[in-house]
Amino acid sequence: MAEYLSPGVYVEEYDSGAVPMQGVSTSTAGFVGLAERGPVIGQPQLVTSFADYKRMYGGYLSEAGYGAARFLPYAVEQFFANGGSRAYIMRAVPDDAKAGSVTAGVLKISAASPGSWAENMRVTVAPSYKAKTQVFAVNGADLTLKNADGFNPGDVVELFDGVKSAYATVKSVLDKVVTLDAPCTLNVADTKVGTAKYIRTCEITITARLDETVEVFENLSLKPDALNYAPIKTAKSDLIRVEIVAAAPAKAAAPAKDDKKDDKKEGEAAPAPAAPAKAAGITPYELCGGTGAEMVLTPAGGSNGSVLKVTADAYLGKDDGPGRRTGLQAFLENSNVSIMAIPGVTTPEVQSALIGFCEGRKSCFAILDVPMDLKKTNDVANFRDMYDSTYAAMYHPWLQMYDAGAKRPAYFPPSGAMAGIYARSDNERGVHKAPANEVVRGCTGLSCNYNNGEQDILNPIGVNLIRAFPGRGIRVWGARTISSNGLWKYLNVRRLFIYVEESIKANTNWVVFEPNSETLWGRVTRTIEAFLATCWRDGALAGSSPDQAYFVECGPTTMTQDDIDNGRLICQIGIAPVKPAEFVIFRITQKTATSGE
Repeated sequence: MAEYLSPGVYVEEYDSGAVPMQGVSTSTAGFVGLAERGPVIGQPQLVTSFADYKRMYGGYLSEAGYGAARFLPYAVEQFFANGGSRAYIMRAVPDDAKAGSVTAGVLKISAASPGSWAENMRVTVAPSYKAKTQVFAVNGADLTLKNADGFNPGDVVELFDGVKSAYATVKSVLDKVVTLDAPCTLNVADTKVGTAKYIRTCEITITARLDETVEVFENLSLKPDALNYAPIKTAKSDLIRVEIVAAAPAKAAAPAKDDKKDDKKEGEAAPAPAAPAKAAGITPYELCGGTGAEMVLTPAGGSNGSVLKVTADAYLGKDDGPGRRTGLQAFLENSNVSIMAIPGVTTPEVQSALIGFCEGRKSCFAILDVPMDLKKTNDVANFRDMYDSTYAAMYHPWLQMYDAGAKRPAYFPPSGAMAGIYARSDNERGVHKAPANEVVRGCTGLSCNYNNGEQDILNPIGVNLIRAFPGRGIRVWGARTISSNGLWKYLNVRRLFIYVEESIKANTNWVVFEPNSETLWGRVTRTIEAFLATCWRDGALAGSSPDQAYFVECGPTTMTQDDIDNGRLICQIGIAPVKPAEFVIFRITQKTATSGE
């Protein structure tokens, strides 16, 4: 409470009404699968177009090289083609995949992620400098410069007297005076304009090129204590990782054996250790000082691993803690995704883990594929019978689309296109609209054509078929979950509840630690009622009036004194979701014509 110590008029603001609520997004997809390149550890990466995906994860994967594990890039492409706008990608890799690398002098440049993709990358290393100026005076290790801007402690510098060069390290900088780690022995001082003498910093510029992607890192230092240390400045690169390695010492030649002096005499001095050999390529001083030529390097030794025999572990990933998770587990660090798919992977271990992940999060919905070779209704039904969940839907058959990588038509799992249709339907109509009776864009055929009788068997058990209709194109013709619970048989009902629950959760954090009194109960009730009223007006809730569409209760009827004493605020909410008109029935009878009077 404010203090009032002197007479006057005071104006105060306070909140008493409903707090505006904004619905969460339901159209953001998450995909797990094999890719040509891209990060494999940490958080999934956001892409907003297929061009974005290609820049970060590479292009299409060939059937010969990846087999049944090649569908991630195609699924992402179909997601955006069918109306998706945001997707998070997590690349999976086999355990034996390796990143390529190359070492030149003291520089080791490795590919930023595993795979043989780095063989197509070119890395250029060239000498550079961030500061160059005249030396006006030399006093031992202290040099007075014309301009000391850009010179920092730890910088390696080149001193040039017009004929030869020497190198030193900057210890300190004060105004225009630079102190080196050793006295300057060259005559570099000159106040004449246009003199050839100078002092300049010694850095390198690294340029990495892969297809249309170019990354340039200018004026990098090889000194660990420098502010522009190369490994730190390149740590966020999508293409490379840089290390500074010590030059390996040369092996000393074995001395000729002297039979007369086989043993070292007592008191004789031990032989001096061999001097370190010069590293392959060029040393950092030569490279940074300008006497070394520009180098063009290509990382080698990278491997995609056993992609043709990839196991479920690659997709499921490991939970090694924040920032170190892989595969599906990486989505534990992502709260934006509401649609999940692992395209083309139909092994029970992977699909069960995906369903379990969505059920555990309670904020996302899984889209499952059926193996393409299952065509008979009994085989498809047996495959579907392995699962029972309100947080997943299953689609069949596979879609014939143009394979831009192989330049021919091919069959692809429907999960990528279905995720895009979910997003399109959500954005155009709302999450309450079942994503069915929608055209599959880019689809030119199906791996198997089902008729009404076959759908009579598969639809009731929750297999959503994609069918071709003469004159109406290829459409999604099912909207059921794989749940045995009749209350949750329609997937738009489950996704509507996810939307309402997550929206309330995201917009009511202001309630935490507020005084648990009638004032708070009233504000919470009004806030949620205002949000649900908007949902009802948008057509998401059934009923001719708000009272028929929803209720919100928060107060003595929902909490006991024990709840209040233990810091619990309990609010009960009921909503009447709209159900899809799955069976449209027109009853027609004969009418006897009567003559008018």
